[in-house]
Amino acid sequence: EAGRGFAVGAARAPIVPAAILFDLLNGGDKAWGRYPPYRELGFAATEAAETRFALGSVGAGLGARTATLKGGVGTASSVIGDLGVTVGALVAVNALGSATVGDGPEFWAAPFEIGAEFGGLGSPRISPPEAWFPPAKPQAGAHTTLAFVATDAVLTKTEARTLAVMAQDGLARALVPVHTPLDGDVVFAASTERVALGGDRVAALAAIGHVAAMTLARAVARGVYEATPLPFPGAQPGWRGRFG
Repeated sequence: EAGRGFAVGAARAPIVPAAILFDLLNGGDKAWGRYPPYRELGFAATEAAETRFALGSVGAGLGARTATLKGGVGTASSVIGDLGVTVGALVAVNALGSATVGDGPEFWAAPFEIGAEFGGLGSPRISPPEAWFPPAKPQAGAHTTLAFVATDAVLTKTEARTLAVMAQDGLARALVPVHTPLDGDVVFAASTERVALGGDRVAALAAIGHVAAMTLARAVARGVYEATPLPFPGAQPGWRGRFG
């Protein structure tokens, strides 16, 4: 309809990579009849897309969970001054693992935080062993963290794949555990092709991928931080304030 897509002669095939969080058990009316509403929801979301949007328990993140807290939609961006390149990350966090260290308010992604975008509490002095194994409620097919990283650097398809591979490490820096057999984690990568890379492209791609991983880690923490608070084991009065 928009005249975009992969050209095959006079026709255009709108090839769109897609993924979805499992949401069949989160309540609501699931009596769809023969066809689920996802196609229409996707079309409506595309039409309503904006550069500013809410984070946390909204959209894809509305019913998302982690091991100890609600999950949610998070985003972050970074500028690589030497290259004149911007990297952005968008994520829907619905992980088996935990984004915070044990029952405390500190995030695993704290070393990469900019300002106080998810509380500014820094890292705990000690990470107790029990924090490495947060309480989990394993359910096959029900845990997924979906992420998208984008840059304005001009990349080839092969380079975009490398960007996605490197950005996956951002999930490992923000969630414990991650990439388990019960998680359906995936990272998509794209380029808006606005900034040409000169000089050493390999070194530039390495820098962009490294920054993308740190940016994605921040986005994960923001998604959980901005989510509607959820009581966790051992919560005390005032826990809501501790988590913003």
